Amino acid sequence: MTDPLVAAKARYEAERQKRLRADGTGQYSIFEGEHDRFDADPWAGAPEPREPISEETDVVVLGGGFSGMLTTIELKKQGFESIRVLEKGADFGGTWYWNRYPGCRCDVESYIYMPYLEETGYMPSERYATAPEIFEHCQRIGNHFELYQHALFQTEITSAVWQEDHQRWEISTSRGDRLRSRFMILAGGLLFKAKLPAIEGINTFEGTTFHTARWNYAHTGGSPTEPMTDIAGKRVGIIGTGATAVQVVPKLAEAGAEVFVFQRTPAAVGVRGNRPTDEAWFRSLPTGWQVERTKNFTAAVSGDEPDVDMVQDGWTDLMWRNTQRAGATPEETEALERDEFETMERVRDRVAEVVADPETAEKLQPWWGKYCKRICFHDEYLAAFNEPKVHLVDTDGAGVHEVTERGPVVDGQEYPLDMLIFASGFEILSGYTRRLGFDPIGRDDVALSDRWANGAHTLHGVMTAQFPNMFMASITQASSGTNFVHFISEIAAHIAALAARCRDNGIIEIEPEPEAEDEWLHFLWRKASKAARGDYSAACTPSYFNNEGVMTEAGARNVVYPGNMAGYVDHINAWLAQPTLEGVRTVITPRD
Repeated sequence: MTDPLVAAKARYEAERQKRLRADGTGQYSIFEGEHDRFDADPWAGAPEPREPISEETDVVVLGGGFSGMLTTIELKKQGFESIRVLEKGADFGGTWYWNRYPGCRCDVESYIYMPYLEETGYMPSERYATAPEIFEHCQRIGNHFELYQHALFQTEITSAVWQEDHQRWEISTSRGDRLRSRFMILAGGLLFKAKLPAIEGINTFEGTTFHTARWNYAHTGGSPTEPMTDIAGKRVGIIGTGATAVQVVPKLAEAGAEVFVFQRTPAAVGVRGNRPTDEAWFRSLPTGWQVERTKNFTAAVSGDEPDVDMVQDGWTDLMWRNTQRAGATPEETEALERDEFETMERVRDRVAEVVADPETAEKLQPWWGKYCKRICFHDEYLAAFNEPKVHLVDTDGAGVHEVTERGPVVDGQEYPLDMLIFASGFEILSGYTRRLGFDPIGRDDVALSDRWANGAHTLHGVMTAQFPNMFMASITQASSGTNFVHFISEIAAHIAALAARCRDNGIIEIEPEPEAEDEWLHFLWRKASKAARGDYSAACTPSYFNNEGVMTEAGARNVVYPGNMAGYVDHINAWLAQPTLEGVRTVITPRD
C-alpha cells in the first residue's frame, strides 16, 4: 500500500506543475494608463487645497498605516517632535483605510493584532475585528498619541534626494511640498498597492469592474457595515480565492447575487470560531497582558511550543509544529512532515464535511504544504458553495486567460456577468521602488533601483549602503510573522532607538558598509534551514511566497530571518547595544 505521505507529495507536485508559468510575476499587470481607475481612492474626494509646505524637520515617515503610526509613536517616545508623516490616503489606517470590502476583518486575534489596547483603554467587540472597527482604532491611536498634527494626508513623495552638502534628505511631494529632513523612514507596508491579473481582454468587459481594495459600493449598494442592496439577482464574478475572496464570497451570496468564483488554486480554510468579546474576561486581564499574549502567540506559531498556548485558535492549532525547523535530523524532519501532512488532511477533510457536492468538494481541497500559502480561517466560505446561486468555476490550475465584453472565458465557455471583481492581491513581489512610488537618490547620485537592480542589499533589512540616514520598516532581509503587527512594533522600536542613538551621540550620517551587507545576507543564508533556503518553497505551488514559482537572484536575496522573530529582534537589539556599531559608516562631526 502506498504511504499516504508519499502519495500526497506526488499530488502536491502534480498540482504545482499545473500552475507553473514562465512569466512568473509577469502574469500580473500594473495599475498604469487604462488601469488608473482601479487605483483611485473611493473613500475621499479631491484633496482640500492647501499651501505647499517648506520646512526643516528631523524625520519624515512615509506611510500612515500601522508601520508608519507605530514608528512615529516610538520616535515620539524617544523625544523626537519634529516629524512629518506623509500618507497617500485621507486618514491613518493603511491597509485598513484602503480595504473596506464586505466581510473584511483581521485573521489574527484582535487582542494581539490591534495595538495599544491597554494604552487607549479599548476593548475589541469581537475576537476577530471587522475592518471598520480596526480603521476606527487607527483613528483612535492617531488621536491618543497626537499623530494628526504630524500628518500630511493625500500627499505622496515624488522625489527624495540626499543632499551631501547639507546632510539632509530633500523631499518633494505631490502637493508641492519641500521638506529637508535629517532622517527618512520608509514605512509603506505591504497590503496597499493592488494588482490585477494580466488577462487578455480584461479592459473589454462592458460590465462593472473593480478591485476588492477599492470596493465600489456605488454599484453594489450598502457599505462596509450595511447590506449590499443593489446586486440581488445580478451575476457577479470574482477572480481570486485567497484570504480576501474567502471573506467576500459569503457576503455576495448573502446579498442575493448569483456568484461565480473563478479558482486557480484552492485556499486552505480552517475553522475561524469568531465570537463576541467576554467583557468580564477582558477587564480581568493584568497590566502588560497584551505584550505577553502577543509574544506567546508568535512563539506558538513559530514552532517553539511554549508551555501555555494563551490564544488557542486555528493558527496555534495548525501551526504549532514547524516543518521548517532548523537543525532537525532527517528522522525529525520526516516526523514533522508527517505531522504537516496530517494537518492538511484535517483541512481537506473539513471541505468534504462541509460541502455537500462531492465534485465541488474535491475541487475545493488544497493540495499543497501548509507553509506554501497563508492559511485562511472562515466559517461561511465553504458552506456558501452549498447555495445553488454560488458556482465554483475551477480552472484546474490554469487561471482565467481571456475576458470578453460579456465575461471571462474558461475552457472555451464564456460566463456572462454584470459585475467582475478582482480579489487578486497586492504588489508584494514588484520592485521596492515601484511599490514606494518614487526612486530615492542617495550618495553620489545613485538611484535605489540601480543599487538594488539584482535584489536587496541591506544591513538587518533596516539600512542600505549609499543611502545615509534612510531606514526601512520592511520584511526584506529582516523578519516577519503570522501576526505582522508584532513584527512592525519591534522594528518600529528598533528604528526609533537607532535614530535616537545617532542624535544623542552626534552621529549626523549613518549607513552600512557594503561588506557588512554581504555578511548579513550570507549570515541569513547560513542560518536558514533547508526549507527556508528555498528547497521547501521551490516545491510549493506558485504564490508570492516563492516568487510565483520562478526562482531568481533577486528572489534569493529577499530571504527573511529564519525561525522565531524573537531571534531576529534579539540579534538587532544586541547589535544596537554595542559600544561601537559594527558594519556601518558614520560621520560624527559636522563638515565646515
